[in-house]
Amino acid sequence: MAFDTAAFQFINSLAGKFKILDWLGIFLADYLGYFLIILAILLIITKKNWKERFYFFSLTALSIILSRGIITETIRFFYSRQRPFSVLEIQPLVQHDLGGSFPSGHMTFYFALAFSVFLVNKRWGWRFLGATLLIGLARIFVGVHWPLDIIVGAFIGIASVLLIKKILPSIDKDATTLDN
Repeated sequence: MAFDTAAFQFINSLAGKFKILDWLGIFLADYLGYFLIILAILLIITKKNWKERFYFFSLTALSIILSRGIITETIRFFYSRQRPFSVLEIQPLVQHDLGGSFPSGHMTFYFALAFSVFLVNKRWGWRFLGATLLIGLARIFVGVHWPLDIIVGAFIGIASVLLIKKILPSIDKDATTLDN
């Protein structure tokens, strides 16, 4: 875990030096995600027909439930990792409980959301993935997650989307079935 600690200290060492950077880190860590949720809802609503809307919604919702609600909570039930601010005795830029940090629930949620968008709309998907990466870096910057929490959370989010995509019937194959 030496890499994890060194990478955390490198990123977090920038905190508290510049007010504008602290403000940006707090915004990205705590608030950018809400904009992504609203934008994803708008993308779902603007799909051409109900089959596409239903597929996009199902892919996204089931992926988030699997990644954040099931996999993350199962890991946290069996493995509890302290947050960096409690281990290193630093003051985080945002208030956070002492609960388990591994894997990052934010990353499992937002990477599932972003990768779902990516599979449905590449142009917006790249933007979502970039914004989600910024959220992850910001959560390290503000002192509430280790880098490995972010990396594993991203992997779980993406893997969940791929699994749900495999399970969900394709709208192309079943278009005639859904009309009946």
